Amino acid sequence: MLGEAVFRADPLQVVIDVGALGTGGYQVADWLREHHGVNVGLSDHRRIAVQLTHADDEHTTARLLAALRDLGEHTAELPSAPAIELPAPHELRLEQAMTPREAFFGPAEHVPWHKAAGRITAEPLTPYPPGVPAALPDERLTEEVLKYLRSGVEGGMVVPDAADPTVETVRVVAGKR
Repeated sequence: MLGEAVFRADPLQVVIDVGALGTGGYQVADWLREHHGVNVGLSDHRRIAVQLTHADDEHTTARLLAALRDLGEHTAELPSAPAIELPAPHELRLEQAMTPREAFFGPAEHVPWHKAAGRITAEPLTPYPPGVPAALPDERLTEEVLKYLRSGVEGGMVVPDAADPTVETVRVVAGKR
């Protein structure tokens, strides 16, 4: 029954908001890996997510719980939460300025991120997580989206599909504004 499955939650996906600890999910993920050898599936600026599977048992879940308890006792040692400039949802809607094919395969140049507002991106810019593109080839970049990507990278976010994953530069359509 596919219709039924759409409305069910996976109880083995555990998402933990760590914002109240005064730190970010990236920092918590690093701490858990370094101090307990526990790898979380995903992390972002304020959450971690772990997935339990058929391979987990009382031993592995106890190890996770012990690591989380220990984390609670060491929050003062963790760095402050990164300042991510997350735009409002309507600020993430970018104008399509040409076809994706023209933008991706046409002449392109790399410009510093702070000079890319108003330019048409020639590459996808997909922060991970969540893995949803913030900009696609053909869209006109805005200052809000660029600040989000740069502050995210500075806070631990990964933008794996960018020509420059640090987002210090952005690949844009050459000569087009």
